[in-house]
Amino acid sequence: MTFDPVLLIELLILGLCSGFLAGLLGIGGGMLMVPILTWMLSKQGVSADMAVKMAIATSMATIMFTSISSVRAHHKRGAVRWDLVRGLAPGILIGGLIAGAGIFALLKGAWLALFFAGFVSFSAFQMLLNKKPAPSRQMPGTAGQIGAGAGIGMLSGLVGAGGGFVSVPFMTWCNVAMHNAVATSAALGFPIALANTLGYVVGGWHLAPALPGAVGYLFMPALLVIAAASVTMAPLGARAAHAMNVAQLKRAFAMLLFVLAAYMLYKGLS
Repeated sequence: MTFDPVLLIELLILGLCSGFLAGLLGIGGGMLMVPILTWMLSKQGVSADMAVKMAIATSMATIMFTSISSVRAHHKRGAVRWDLVRGLAPGILIGGLIAGAGIFALLKGAWLALFFAGFVSFSAFQMLLNKKPAPSRQMPGTAGQIGAGAGIGMLSGLVGAGGGFVSVPFMTWCNVAMHNAVATSAALGFPIALANTLGYVVGGWHLAPALPGAVGYLFMPALLVIAAASVTMAPLGARAAHAMNVAQLKRAFAMLLFVLAAYMLYKGLS
């Protein structure tokens, strides 16, 4: 299998940056990875439609690895609400499989790019305003948690992100303390990534490899390089968060997200 060494270096830098940002800002790197991976894959001659899908699927698959290190840190502090993980995870698995194996395969890459652009723009706007939903109700019962989990898993699968921009506000709205919501969201990242990745594999199993090392929608070399680099850098980002003005960095990252959303909007429209 031949592999472009320049692409390898680009993937390594992307993994280091996304891992550091994840540790620094407490958010996943999916929103950063998807547009940049789309650009990298397009440069390798992958069609625009397939490049978007491969970027989303590969970004999601990396979360299986990065979420583990994040959860360990939160669990040591006793911040993870495992009762909520057990309540939301079944729905997440259902929603993730439906998104990965069904909706994702049926939608064209252009529509996914447009949806990603809209979702990221909204998330960046929320981050810029730093508004938190008022805790105005309690967590729903078993059926409600399964339904909420299905929505989170499905939405995450369509944008290639870990769901924190949805699950954290939802749990905060339901009177879960912010530090518990963030920690629990990190724990939910693994079932989100697992279900959607399985769905991507099933949905793309019949496809011819778009690049050497591709398995359906998953670009395995990118998955391995980015996962290894991001897991290495995340603890460094977490330590740096104590010495830096994270509020200002979040505003800067929100502006970067607007730029990345604009690129995905361009890809979707063109």
